Amino acid sequence: MGPPGPSLENGSTPPAPATAVRRILALGGHDFTSRPPDRAVCELLLRLAGERGAERPRICILPTASGDTSEQIGRFYAAFGERSCEPSDLSLFRLGRRPMALRDHLLSQDLIYVGGGSLVNLLAVWEAHDIASILSLAWRRGIVLAGQSAGAMCWFEAGITKSSGKPLAAAGLGLLSGSLCVHYNNEPERRAAYLEAVGDGMPGGYGLDDYAGLLWEGRDSPSAVTARRGARAYRVCAREEGVSESPLPARFLPAPAPAALREDIAEFRRIKSMRKRAGWLG
Repeated sequence: MGPPGPSLENGSTPPAPATAVRRILALGGHDFTSRPPDRAVCELLLRLAGERGAERPRICILPTASGDTSEQIGRFYAAFGERSCEPSDLSLFRLGRRPMALRDHLLSQDLIYVGGGSLVNLLAVWEAHDIASILSLAWRRGIVLAGQSAGAMCWFEAGITKSSGKPLAAAGLGLLSGSLCVHYNNEPERRAAYLEAVGDGMPGGYGLDDYAGLLWEGRDSPSAVTARRGARAYRVCAREEGVSESPLPARFLPAPAPAALREDIAEFRRIKSMRKRAGWLG
């Protein structure tokens, strides 16, 4: 884990420029594995973090929704540990063993990623530690906010959670207007509950399949991305004739080569260049 970012003499984190772009990436679902769609998602996260200008951007995972499980944290470090970044985790359930200045650490990041799990439990634990206000400030300062499943729905006014077993409506932080339903076509019962809730008055919003996402940059409408063929993002609205679902055009995210393959390619190019300089190749 890297040290906290620069601070003023009174210990506070310096404010971001007034022109900071507010970015949020909401993902329907993914994992930190070596599979191509997951590598594509990680590449996007790294690119967004790098756009803040740091040579080695800082990326912190908040795995609160899963209870700070070691498995989720371990997969995160496996995905980013060898990349050109400074990964860290903020484990609220382990603060007794590993104390941390929560505000300073979060406001020193380039991207804050919120993992999946229980939306209800996530927000309850965050309230106890005043995390929501820190994340809101981070967003206003231009720190990228991202997450999947519960870590995506938390940014909206409302979402459909299965924290109690069956899919039910739950409130979010409200940084983004409207609502979100994740695992959209992967969990038909969650989608059905969402359509019913929107029909009954929940603000409309979006449905996201696993490996589909929406990226907000500034005040513009979100752009849809997909890391797997067939994964879609949907606009969901209540109309007089019922609730409508409209698939959104999405940009496909290509997967980078695995780290070992990238090293092999780089070594091949290095040897080829040496041989060419020596006159071995035409």
